[in-house]
Amino acid sequence: MPAFLPGVMVRSVICAEEGSAVSNDAYSRAGRQTSGWAVGFIMFAAIMMIMAGVFQALEGLIAIFKNEFFVATRNYLFQFDTTTWGWIHLVIGVVVAFAGWGLLSGRTWARAVAITLAVLSAIANFLFIPYYPFWSLLIIALNVFVIWAVAAHGGDLREPV
Repeated sequence: MPAFLPGVMVRSVICAEEGSAVSNDAYSRAGRQTSGWAVGFIMFAAIMMIMAGVFQALEGLIAIFKNEFFVATRNYLFQFDTTTWGWIHLVIGVVVAFAGWGLLSGRTWARAVAITLAVLSAIANFLFIPYYPFWSLLIIALNVFVIWAVAAHGGDLREPV
């Protein structure tokens, strides 16, 4: 690929596929060099999504296989069977982890999917607070950080058009 064509911006990627967030010359849509902070926040958000997804999937597996681990409070509006909550968390966790992988690869679609799934994950964990408060609040905090990082800095890593 010739590097000196007018109007063409070349990205050199180190051990990553095309469009990846891991590059030594990351450029924004406007053609200016992307801040290292923006790249770092998005990479951190992607890794946090993968971790939060795995944590949530593990929480779901525990709820499926060991119902007695979680104890719900009385008179709770969203009081489902613990196995039902387990399946909800397992499915959301796996999908969030895969969305984090897509965000890590730098795909444009992954930003919208990441924000949407982080919101759904936060809502599911908010409803799960009476069952396991500390863990739910931890996952909600990770989701809020992911939403902020992707919304504030996600546009800086757009794929070249």
